[in-house]
Amino acid sequence: MRYTAEHKQATHARILAAAEKLFRAEGFSGASVERVMRAAGLTVGGFYAHFASKESLLAESLRAFMNANRTRWLAGLGDVRGTEFLERFARRYLNQYDRDTGETACMMPSLLSDLTRATPEVQAAFGRGLEELVGQAQVQLPAREGATPRQQMLATVALCFGAMTLARATATQPLAGEILDAARALLAAGEVKKDSPRKRQAGAAPKKPH
Repeated sequence: MRYTAEHKQATHARILAAAEKLFRAEGFSGASVERVMRAAGLTVGGFYAHFASKESLLAESLRAFMNANRTRWLAGLGDVRGTEFLERFARRYLNQYDRDTGETACMMPSLLSDLTRATPEVQAAFGRGLEELVGQAQVQLPAREGATPRQQMLATVALCFGAMTLARATATQPLAGEILDAARALLAAGEVKKDSPRKRQAGAAPKKPH
């Protein structure tokens, strides 16, 4: 039986949706091709009509995830700049964590360790997603002493993904919520203000005579 292009596209989307759900819950190793296809309501034999390999499925899942979430994470923040932008971005991302269940809508906590061992194809897909997120967001950040806008945004994404991963790793402990609160607080605090040499000199305690 020959299927229409629309049918094939819809089937492709079903496989991607099923894969994302399994990758998010169980990581790369837990989402076998058989389980993905079963979750999509399809037979295993149809998988290779859509993807060359499980790694290709992961690469496309990452592209779709980063594209969709870049729009969601940045929506409505076009007029916000500096520390307020970083704090609101972090709050929006970290609020995905469910403190009762320890679950999150983000795939990163389950996949980051897998990505360190992934194929170049997979790492390139994830890298492009990060580049697009950082490139779009960094225009909201003025340069500041010691960190370019790009560095600020890269560090913010790293902090958010890392905090969410640590929260998942301590999901049964009160520490999980504290980690997320700490990440938000650090970004909201902004740049540390350094006293000028003159102020430090004026405020210094008088030296004791020898």
